[in-house]
Amino acid sequence: MPGDESSTKSRARVTLHDVAREAGVSKSTVSRMLDERLPSSASPKARKVQEVARRLGYVRDVSAASLRRGSTGTIGVIVPRLTDTVMAMLYEEVSNAAAREGRFAIVATTDDNPDASRKAAEMLIRRGVDGLILTTARENDHFADELREWGIPFVFALRHNGSSAASVGDDELGGYLATRHLIDLGHRRIGIIAGPDYATSSLGRLSGYLQAIEEAGIEKEPKLIVPSSFSIESGETAADALLALSEPPTAIFAINDNTAIGSMSAIARKGLSVPHDISLVGYNDIPIVSRLPVPLTTVRVPFDRVAEVALQLLFDDKIPKSIHKITPSLIPRKSTKGL
Repeated sequence: MPGDESSTKSRARVTLHDVAREAGVSKSTVSRMLDERLPSSASPKARKVQEVARRLGYVRDVSAASLRRGSTGTIGVIVPRLTDTVMAMLYEEVSNAAAREGRFAIVATTDDNPDASRKAAEMLIRRGVDGLILTTARENDHFADELREWGIPFVFALRHNGSSAASVGDDELGGYLATRHLIDLGHRRIGIIAGPDYATSSLGRLSGYLQAIEEAGIEKEPKLIVPSSFSIESGETAADALLALSEPPTAIFAINDNTAIGSMSAIARKGLSVPHDISLVGYNDIPIVSRLPVPLTTVRVPFDRVAEVALQLLFDDKIPKSIHKITPSLIPRKSTKGL
């Protein structure tokens, strides 16, 4: 419609030059006074520039400004899936931390598929991200070598590949704390839903479990170690296997809160209850677990700190480019009790 076309033309983008001409100052003055990264000024000239910019509807072109400085101000975050609450929580914390530095985080998902991770990285690099944060690391994977060849700054988060810079929870300590809690309650037959063997996070938690039972003089029993993915469904399947043993465990350490929730379902289906028949510990402290009918004892990972350190590793040359482990804490609730 003619009216619509006229309206569209009248809403052409307002430039710095337009504001400068209307305010009667130089373009560089307008740029300086409207740059939110600089200390604000309350001078009459600054107030006039700000009033003119508001009246004309000026919006700062962040992408153009970033390109002039040789960057886009964007960070690519690669996660297996956003239906995993842990990954969604980490991305939110990265986004918040990035915003505090005047940056913007964008996310890509891979379903934990290495080939999809490569394609996601290529896609984000083509879009000009200043760096990548990846939660999809696999032990002994060579993807980091490819990223170095591409010349893009990157850091791993939550999981690492054993050598590259990473910001992770101290999974060994977390696994130890969870298992030690159950031992201190008197449990000696403790099953673990151990997670996938390609993720350093689950391997670290398993290592902490093994350290705690060895320290307590409890013999390692392979049947009590059941692998899984990180999903609710795999937690249910793994718990079924533990409960089907001729001598089932009196307590289960689930490698994350999702598998713990799946375990609760399997336990209830057997006509048993948490914690009266079996104690249960999860990992990560996602928001829902404190609000379950039986609030879940779990290990809390400070995702905000993991995100902050990941960004420092990307952009701060003063921080060592190594594996940084963030200390977790045990959160006791009603899903565990003494024998």
